[in-house]
Amino acid sequence: MMQQFTAIYKKDGKWFSAWVEEIPGVNTQGRTLKEAKENLKEALSLVIEVNRAMSRKETSGPVIRELLKLSV
Repeated sequence: MMQQFTAIYKKDGKWFSAWVEEIPGVNTQGRTLKEAKENLKEALSLVIEVNRAMSRKETSGPVIRELLKLSV
């Protein structure tokens, strides 16, 4: 499933700071804009993966798990 997020990039001295607007904690940096973009994709993937794993570990008993679609 393809999801879309808003990436923000800001030049800060010799570095580019990068973060995802919708998900707190997804942020990184890179020496170039290209590197910052690559790092941000990796950071987002890792945060989503860890959040899913933590949710599954902390959930006990029967639960309903379904895809949630949102149009904004």
